Amino acid sequence: MKFRAFFLAAVAASAVGLGCADAPGRPRPGEMPVVPSEVSDFSVLYGQNCAGCHGREGKGGAAIELANPVYLAVADDAILHRATANGIPGTSMPAFAQGAGGLLTDQQVDVIVHGIREHWSQPDFLQSADPPPYSSLAPGDSARGSQVYATYCSSCHGAAGHGGPKASSIVDGSFLALVSDQELRTIVIAGRPDLGAPDWRNDVPGRPMTAQEISDVVTWLASQRPEFPGQPFSITAKAIGEIR
Repeated sequence: MKFRAFFLAAVAASAVGLGCADAPGRPRPGEMPVVPSEVSDFSVLYGQNCAGCHGREGKGGAAIELANPVYLAVADDAILHRATANGIPGTSMPAFAQGAGGLLTDQQVDVIVHGIREHWSQPDFLQSADPPPYSSLAPGDSARGSQVYATYCSSCHGAAGHGGPKASSIVDGSFLALVSDQELRTIVIAGRPDLGAPDWRNDVPGRPMTAQEISDVVTWLASQRPEFPGQPFSITAKAIGEIR
């Protein structure tokens, strides 16, 4: 009798378990939602966190093109990791690491950095060319930078930088307020292929820019950054009186 009771209880328990497994609305194997902090697929992480600014497949958008092999030749993994994890203060690049106020774990930041390198780096792209260093090794000079600009940049951006036949203004106050000096340097070195802007080798054919010339023109560009960017508006007494 005891064995019979035990057997019936086991059968009933199995039936209950099988019934619960097939209960309406219960997720099937493979349908369980993934915890956000456990996502480890590069395509998913890049698409959710990076593509909005850097474009699908890294082809550029509001921000630089991450699929640019020149950029990846001068920016090492430490630079990519620091920018992804901590953001770039004073620009539209936010911090993504949890330790800096973002939502991604350190492992997820690593996945993004390694994925960018794996998908878009071309180690032999520059061949024998020696690219300038990512960061400036010597202070720039604004006066020299003005001459550098005239030589390498004015044919596209205009004599004073306010726009020309091939490119828009490079001294626009709102633009300069949104980019750091380092970002300006990065653009000068790597170009913006998505916008038709050449890299440091091709502004003047056969005459690549030197590291010092890049530092000088970046210093000149930075000197054009207004203290208070944006369009100024006069405030009349009537307008002040209307403010509540």
